[in-house]
Amino acid sequence: MPDDIVSPCIRQCQLDASGRYCTGCLRTLAEISGWASASKAQKQAALQRIASLRQPLPPRELNCGRCGQPFHCGSGGDNGGCWCMALPPLTSADGGGDCLCPACLQQLAATR
Repeated sequence: MPDDIVSPCIRQCQLDASGRYCTGCLRTLAEISGWASASKAQKQAALQRIASLRQPLPPRELNCGRCGQPFHCGSGGDNGGCWCMALPPLTSADGGGDCLCPACLQQLAATR
């Protein structure tokens, strides 16, 4: 029986920092290695999980953990995502706290 659920691979294969997920297709290593033998239900479940990860979070009003200024997190970026997604990822130890405002995050990213 032909498989009608195509792999979500986008040929940008790279593991996340934890080594558990592909940053291109968002599948786990188990999902990637077992895709060919997975049932239709298993593939659909993986695709639903991936789709939920791609949903943008609702914008939040926060205060910057570095300078204390209020800002909106979760909006202003490409494809309706957060503006910070266009910058390189930084660990929380770099800025100390939740999200940083655009000015502080851009300043911190420029020093890396």
